[in-house]
Amino acid sequence: MEKQNVTEFVFTGLFESKKTELLLFFLFLLCYVAVLMGNSIILLTICCSHLLEQPMYYFLCHLSLMDLCSTSIVVPQLTRNLAATRRDISFNNCMTQLFTYHWLAGVEIFILVCMAFDRYVAIVKPLHYMMIMNRKRCHMLIAMAWGIGFWHSIALLLMVLSLPFCGPNVIDHYMCDIKPLLKLVCKDIRVVSILVIANSGTVTVAIFSVLLASYVLILYNLRTRSSAGRRKALSTCSSHIMVVFLFFVPCTYIYILPAGGKNKDKEISMFYTVIAPMLNPLIYTLRNKEMKIAMGKVWWRMSHSQLR
Repeated sequence: MEKQNVTEFVFTGLFESKKTELLLFFLFLLCYVAVLMGNSIILLTICCSHLLEQPMYYFLCHLSLMDLCSTSIVVPQLTRNLAATRRDISFNNCMTQLFTYHWLAGVEIFILVCMAFDRYVAIVKPLHYMMIMNRKRCHMLIAMAWGIGFWHSIALLLMVLSLPFCGPNVIDHYMCDIKPLLKLVCKDIRVVSILVIANSGTVTVAIFSVLLASYVLILYNLRTRSSAGRRKALSTCSSHIMVVFLFFVPCTYIYILPAGGKNKDKEISMFYTVIAPMLNPLIYTLRNKEMKIAMGKVWWRMSHSQLR
């Protein structure tokens, strides 16, 4: 019998119960609104204030942009599927979602590395900070983030496009991701699974380890600071550490394990696709005095310009 190529995929969704999924529809809709509002406020505040001149906030601005874009790749599709009776996606749209999400996530990972490097230089080499973290180097780091994210994503896409999909076409997930797609391939995927772990899992663990090591070095160097300087540095670094853990811990769990196992992938992936982008603005604003002052000034300027 001739094998037929799959032209569309069908998502299983999150839960079997329709009532539960309708409740989740409203919950994720609220989460998406919170992501849009929170990250838009950060973007507006930084772009309309002096904070954009500081490397830390320059990177934070790009991080918020990545959160906005990556969430918009996943959540609208997720909410549509929760409300719809048929949860289908064409093969081409599925590949587009896979490529775009991994590209943006790759950029975000490298931005987190840039932010850790920025804090390391600020605390360990404060006298050379402005020379090392000049605007040209910041632009170069962001360009590298886009480039590295692209090559990571294109490697995954080309790997998937080379595989045969001849049925079944039901994806046990709420988005087109590499591991649930591999379960539908019509050939032995052991070699491909190793390549995926090398591409995503090993790289994620390596970067996570580097980030943790950088924060250990930062904390070690804080011993010589005054109590006031230590508190300020710890406040900033603790925000970064929380964001890093929210993103990397679930990523490590998902991409370090081989495809085909009975893992809680779709439930755990909610942490970095929806929850982390929603919490990031709160983490960076509630714990940051400079951001709160800048937000107040931007709001005051906007309200007074409307009254004129």
